[in-house]
Amino acid sequence: MAAVKQLPPVPSTLKALRHYIDIAKEHDTRDPVVSFYCRRFAIEDGMKIDSKSPDARKFLLAVMDCLEQMKKEMANNDSIHNDVVGEAHIENYAIKIFGYADTEDRAARFNKNVVKSFYKSSMLFDVLQTFGELSEDVLKMRKYARWKAAYIHDCLKKGESPHPGPLDEEEDELGAAGGFPPTDFPSQIPPQNPSNTSSTSNHMIPPGAHAPPTTPQDPGTNRGVIPGPAPQPVPPPVQPTNAPQGAVSLSAEDYTRAQKFCRYAGSALQYEDVPTAVDNLQKALRLLQTGKE
Repeated sequence: MAAVKQLPPVPSTLKALRHYIDIAKEHDTRDPVVSFYCRRFAIEDGMKIDSKSPDARKFLLAVMDCLEQMKKEMANNDSIHNDVVGEAHIENYAIKIFGYADTEDRAARFNKNVVKSFYKSSMLFDVLQTFGELSEDVLKMRKYARWKAAYIHDCLKKGESPHPGPLDEEEDELGAAGGFPPTDFPSQIPPQNPSNTSSTSNHMIPPGAHAPPTTPQDPGTNRGVIPGPAPQPVPPPVQPTNAPQGAVSLSAEDYTRAQKFCRYAGSALQYEDVPTAVDNLQKALRLLQTGKE
């Protein structure tokens, strides 16, 4: 894709959008789909905050022009022109970043990179609102990621050792606050390479999202070693059911769930994550055949 034209600076009235715009810039060449939807969400949110001041109008119109340019240049990309495919792409990417941060956190490998990854995943979960209401799983992960980013950042700043994983009551209290430190928080997010590494824990991660990406460490901040690639076992094939055709009664929710498994599978294949794709396709097949996951 051609280079995105230079946009005017984010006006002070829209400063809440700066991190989304930064993520968009970071992904212009690495993953234009992420870049596109971060800007789309920024426009939608910006219109609610300030659409009347001259600086805000100038900025929002420039971002709109940028999105139109991206649409033309990616005319054959289903993730841009089909919201169902686009949502699966963003959700899978956000979950992989969350999974990396969660794995490092639970292994007690605390550093700025883990903070940035939790922070970045929470913002990408925000971006999913451009497709509609967030699912219960995503809401839980966003709340947890926001709390963890603030908690680890605060501990490192004070020279204290963070507690790995959730803290029960503390998690609920801090997660409900839903904020990050107002100052001294990293504005730049390190690059993410959505390749497979070691498997992460199952904490609040929806089916088919267990392959965290490799995230390069910032110089001088690495306090641990990111685990190397580990093979993921392919689940055994689903055995065909002997129930007569039409015997299984599926609800509208079952069909929606099966579609979601298929979207997860398609998105996983974009990252060449075959085990996750196979796992989700088999779950969809099992659900359609038996009415159970």
